[in-house]
Amino acid sequence: MADKISLEQVARYPRPGNAGPKKLGFTPDSSRLAYLFSPEGSLQQQLWAYEMATGGRGNLLQTTDAPTPNRPLSREEELRRERSRTREVGLTQYSFASHAPTLTVLVPLAGWLYVQVGQGELTRLEGSEGAIDARLNPDGTAVAFVRDGELHVLSTAGDGPSRTLTDGAEDGLTNGLAEYIAQEEMGRSEGYWWSPNGQSLAYVQADSRHIPSYQIVHQGLDQPEIEEHRYPFAGQPNARVRLGVVGAEGGPTTWLDLGDDSDFYLARVAWRPDGGLTAQVQSRDQRDLRLLSFDLTTGAAHTLIEERGDPWLNLSHDTRFLESGEILWSSERSGFRHLYLYDAQGQQFCALTGSEWMVIDVVAVDQATRQVYFRSTAQSPLERHLYRVGLDGGQPQRLTEGAGTHECVLSPDFRWLADSWNNREHPTTVTLRRLDGVGGEAIILYEDSQTSPALLGLRPPEIISFQTPDGATLYGAVFQPEVLEPGRRYPLIVAVYGGPAAQQVRDFWDLTVDMRAQYLASEGFVVLKLDNRGSANRGLAFEAALAGKMGYIELADQIEGVRYLAQRPYVDGHRVGIYGWSYGGYMTCMALVRAGDVFKVGVAGASVTSWDGYDTHYTEHYMGHPATNPEGYAASAITTHAKGLEGKLLLIHGLVDENVHFRHTARLVAAFTQAQKPYDLLLFPEERHMPRDAKGLEYLERYLTDYFRKNL
Repeated sequence: MADKISLEQVARYPRPGNAGPKKLGFTPDSSRLAYLFSPEGSLQQQLWAYEMATGGRGNLLQTTDAPTPNRPLSREEELRRERSRTREVGLTQYSFASHAPTLTVLVPLAGWLYVQVGQGELTRLEGSEGAIDARLNPDGTAVAFVRDGELHVLSTAGDGPSRTLTDGAEDGLTNGLAEYIAQEEMGRSEGYWWSPNGQSLAYVQADSRHIPSYQIVHQGLDQPEIEEHRYPFAGQPNARVRLGVVGAEGGPTTWLDLGDDSDFYLARVAWRPDGGLTAQVQSRDQRDLRLLSFDLTTGAAHTLIEERGDPWLNLSHDTRFLESGEILWSSERSGFRHLYLYDAQGQQFCALTGSEWMVIDVVAVDQATRQVYFRSTAQSPLERHLYRVGLDGGQPQRLTEGAGTHECVLSPDFRWLADSWNNREHPTTVTLRRLDGVGGEAIILYEDSQTSPALLGLRPPEIISFQTPDGATLYGAVFQPEVLEPGRRYPLIVAVYGGPAAQQVRDFWDLTVDMRAQYLASEGFVVLKLDNRGSANRGLAFEAALAGKMGYIELADQIEGVRYLAQRPYVDGHRVGIYGWSYGGYMTCMALVRAGDVFKVGVAGASVTSWDGYDTHYTEHYMGHPATNPEGYAASAITTHAKGLEGKLLLIHGLVDENVHFRHTARLVAAFTQAQKPYDLLLFPEERHMPRDAKGLEYLERYLTDYFRKNL
């Protein structure tokens, strides 16, 4: 057993056992498995590869003059890292040309683009400095990227300057970049897409010039700086987007018809194998989703599939266009996300999966054998396994075995499965297994034999489940001191997120290496994590319980969790604290202002305090438009209930948070002042929504722990 964990360990990234291979991807010829890896176990990554034929492994990139991987990030790069929640540094992305005759790999590094062809050296592309969101064309002869708000194409042979394909960019108007809402809320980081033949690109023009600038001041610097963001607040205008197609050699743009209503979301864009272009367009109220197909000569659109949902439609990345013309589609129309196969015209369809469990994602489609591979919760809401089912029907077949969570990648020839598996007892092990019927033992690509809960001084949390008075089944995780002293009652702390589109409690390693919860347990607290109604992957009805009024059913379920755990003789139900970040900060504040009889101490980080101050897509998805639901917005605002604060509340915020602005905490402070309610405040002048500074993180953990020690 290791020594007791320290606050320095609590603040350190990557978490123990999480330094294994990341972003696994097979080369297009299936001969190698590439992955990002840090041999020393740090956040500094390299690009490695495993040779399927020989078993050899090593750095994939050939270079005698390695560029310095770290440099000051541009503002756009910094903000894109925030959108993707990226902590790693150095080499964080790589991509292959899908149809190049020789393996061609692209990596962005140190502010430039580098390309390696076959066994040649990694070569810097002159003219690529400052490139953002770079991607190779299918045959690897050119790379597209965005710079200064315009879309460019550059030859990978280095035989000429880049071509600028678009024009007109200015402050608030960009070509080829995904707008803020697309990146933060819709899961669309791309703003352009190569055609299958590499001769043209579809791209988004995003116009935010009509959205007032929101200023963020860097007051922690020696020389103050001001950022300006076009942030679309709930109920206010969104960016206006257009979708166009331009030739890779340049020329005029053909603008496509996205409908008569200009107030919509461009959710997804994809090319069909035959060179047709499609887009998924979501209505502003997020109850209507249309899959459009375009005539690239005239720009005219035809609706292939249309879905209506109540109270909302959740987006996915599951759509696949097959060589046969058929369309693989997923939907929650049954109340649970499942797979459907449509004909080429989007008319006839059949259900491929069904029942009261969720398809999590589509991993791959083997068109030769007509099988789709997907992950789901069919085994348990707490697990993730890989399945396959025939496109012509049949029962899904489970392909992964170990209990817990499986992240899976299949080789393009469908001979190999790379399976990253972990659970509460075991950090990630990456294995390679044949799927083509050829025998042989599974190959262990990576296993951390030096890491286990016992060696780290950790105890895997206990998974609990119980029913609420109205019959809902909830799952929780309990961290508690290793030795419970007879007759002693320990204070309880709830670690909450509580918001939609997230699931905290399942059988995966990240639950065990929740170092804050582990540290608090070692300090004599019992810690409870609970997925209330409104959280993800339990079906639409479970999630939609919070529709139109946030902070109510979620809080009621958390209170039931406290009451359930307080039945244990060693849990003191009269000394209950709560902490959380973002939606969890919102929940923490709600608990203190509306349930002060249950929760005595709270620590709330980056809290949304009034939903009219958060963004359009997320807020209106769950709350509707402020003009049509003013009562719901008022009831769901912490500021409305400020006078109800009874216990001790610590508010934490980064002053340059561009996601949940510090304005939220400032408004709550003003409300507490009016109500004459005391509060505590901890600020981080140069932190955004996700704290990163090592010393700042350590300071935060120490301050939080001391706050609970002192007040609970």
